[in-house]
Amino acid sequence: MPDKNWQFELEEYIKQGEPDKAEKSEAWQTAIGLQAVDGLNTSDYLLDTAKEHIEGKITIDEAQKRIHSYYEQRSVRTETENETKEADIVSARIAKLLGERAFQFSPAEWLSIHRRLFEGVFGHAGQVRQYNITKKEWVLNGDTVTYADWNSIKETLDYDFSTEKQFSYEGLSVDAAVKHLAKFASDIWQIHPFSEGNTRATAVFMIKYMKTFGFSVNNYAFEKYSWYFRNALVRANYNNLQKGVHSTTKFLEMFFSNLLLDTHYELKNRYMHIDYVDESASQSAKNEPPKCQLGTLKCTLEEVALLELIAKKPSAKQQELADASGKSLRTIKRIMKSLQDKNYIRRESGKRYGKWEVLIHLL
Repeated sequence: MPDKNWQFELEEYIKQGEPDKAEKSEAWQTAIGLQAVDGLNTSDYLLDTAKEHIEGKITIDEAQKRIHSYYEQRSVRTETENETKEADIVSARIAKLLGERAFQFSPAEWLSIHRRLFEGVFGHAGQVRQYNITKKEWVLNGDTVTYADWNSIKETLDYDFSTEKQFSYEGLSVDAAVKHLAKFASDIWQIHPFSEGNTRATAVFMIKYMKTFGFSVNNYAFEKYSWYFRNALVRANYNNLQKGVHSTTKFLEMFFSNLLLDTHYELKNRYMHIDYVDESASQSAKNEPPKCQLGTLKCTLEEVALLELIAKKPSAKQQELADASGKSLRTIKRIMKSLQDKNYIRRESGKRYGKWEVLIHLL
């Protein structure tokens, strides 16, 4: 871990309230936090470079070049620098990807993300593995998840993506939608199409996918709980009937709820360990109803995303909301009428100079 408190320093840009700086800072926080899934730490140099990008002194491409040059020029590196090289390079690439709006829901997009993250880091970047793998997991007492057979990776990817593409979120409750997204993330992660870097590539893909629903993803979840995210994926794909252990997505659902709905479930890795005794009791006791009314509202995913956007930009006109969410003006009008009919929002001071008021409590 770098000597500097990167979480505190990057959080300051969000507190300042400048949208461009806040957006860049959130991308960097997520990027740096995600390195924890593989036990990696970034350097102080990466943090200084990130701050210059956030402040507008350099572009994201210039930031990437700086990181590459930093390590290329150091022919003799310390053990610490060898450990931070991968984390620094991949963090800068994640920050760039999260700043791009372009996205296509397809297996090819996932492979492209992996290639862009790990090109020059892994020799197999963006390539489907050609052998079967196992990985010892702390949360499973050294046992492994059963990953997809390498011969069936392409067919399994095509099936999972085709199934998700045909799935309709229209009219789905928020809780049901979050559960479905968690299950989809779990299913594609279990395929583990790459030799390394699967979890980071999955996280970036899912963040970009969920943004197509209009969500502003809570960076805090990945910033603080990346290792929890990986362990939750492991538990969602592990069965050992002899030991009475069954696969469960409940941990992953809590993570996604915090990520998308700003709930406050307590995320503890030890609760997921297969030897943890009072797992269910502890989780239910410590996770009281979330401190967020969103989970109890009769809303679709689109409506929740728009509610969050209106709360942030109450003076925005419908066209501005359409531009910010990536939805058509017609869709925005339909969703806003539904929210008004449910008495979740109202217009104050007229159409021209007024603003929107959210009538429910969003935490």
